[in-house]
Amino acid sequence: MTEDTPISEIRHAPLAGVIGLPIAHSRSPKLHAHWLKRYAIDGYYIPMPVMPENLAEMLRALPRLGFVGINVTIPHKEAVLTLADVVTDRAALIGAANTLIFRPDGKIHADNTDGYGFIANLRQSAPEWVPDRGPAAIIGAGGAARAVVASLLDSGVGELRITNRTRVRSEQIRSEFGARVIVYDWAQAGNMLEGSATVVNATSLGMRGKQPLRIPLDALSPDALVTDLVYTPLITPFLAEAQARGCRIVDGLGMLLHQAAPGFERWFGQRPTVDDETRRIVLE
Repeated sequence: MTEDTPISEIRHAPLAGVIGLPIAHSRSPKLHAHWLKRYAIDGYYIPMPVMPENLAEMLRALPRLGFVGINVTIPHKEAVLTLADVVTDRAALIGAANTLIFRPDGKIHADNTDGYGFIANLRQSAPEWVPDRGPAAIIGAGGAARAVVASLLDSGVGELRITNRTRVRSEQIRSEFGARVIVYDWAQAGNMLEGSATVVNATSLGMRGKQPLRIPLDALSPDALVTDLVYTPLITPFLAEAQARGCRIVDGLGMLLHQAAPGFERWFGQRPTVDDETRRIVLE
């Protein structure tokens, strides 16, 4: 490119980013910057705090500024569905989107890759895991839990047990996902673990700065695979206790890394690899 190059011929580096409120804590910019550098891609990934009242205007403006897509986090994951032109079946089923693609035709494409990231993390970290080996038990019934429920049922889990402090949210998931979902009262959460082959904490309980997850693990089988969506700390007290009982554990960081890969590929044209170096960079 020279000073005489017509503006129409200037190739702009693709832009992507993450929107939410707050956003300073997000590890996504570090992750995507690592992949951009690894694959020598001329592009940028930018964290952007966005107030809810500015969301629609922001989504209209970003493509004009050169953005090819964005990740979406709290509190915008549900609201973007109403603003998107195309919504994938899994995003509609989960009721939230975490990945937007700004298409060349001007339309906004909304997807949810959380469930993909969850399953990919299990398969990479515990290759011996078999979805239909026994019931799955899910603690929590929020947006993240809905993505986990959808992905586990799609993977072939025959029975999915779920509990939440507010039972009506669990009942809502059962009504939407069908008879394979069995609802337990919060007070009976410990009993839900008996015979469960896969156990998931899909709440924020146990996260650094949050209240601990107080569920008795006496009924937990040492043959169960136990995972936590929380990754700060990497080994939560819930995972530490499960490990002490002989369970195979999987931390939540891998889900964050794997859910980011499909968006990166769509925006920048390269499928990134999630490996030990990626984990190390993001944890630094």
